[in-house]
Amino acid sequence: MLTILVVDDTISELELMGQYLRQRGYVVISATNAKDAMDKAVEYQPDAIVTDLVMPGMSGLELCRVLKTNPVTQKTPIVACTSKDKPLDRLWAMKQGVNVYVTKPFTSEQLLSAVQYSLHQ
Repeated sequence: MLTILVVDDTISELELMGQYLRQRGYVVISATNAKDAMDKAVEYQPDAIVTDLVMPGMSGLELCRVLKTNPVTQKTPIVACTSKDKPLDRLWAMKQGVNVYVTKPFTSEQLLSAVQYSLHQ
C-alpha cells in the first residue's frame, strides 16, 4: 500500500482529503502544520505529500523547499492543494518543488488524479 502525508491547518480539509485518499486504498498520515509534516516526512518516508500552501508559521512553500533539500525527502513528489489560483502562484510553487498543483475547492477525482500523476512522474 502506498502512503500519503496530508498537510493542512484546516481540520475539515485535512479530513476530507484523508477520506478521499483512504477510499482509494492509500494509507494516510496527517499533519496540521509544516513543522509536524517535516518530522513525519522524515520518519515515515511517504510515497507522496499533499500540502496546503497557506498555513500559519511555516508556509507550504517553505515546507517544500526544506523537503527538497533533505536527502531523505528530496525525491518525494509533492502535490499542492491550495486556494491560491493565480498563474504566478502556480509558477512559484513549481519553482519551490511542487510537482502537481490543485486548487480548492476540488473534487475527489481532481485530488486523486493529481496524487496518481505525481506518483508516476
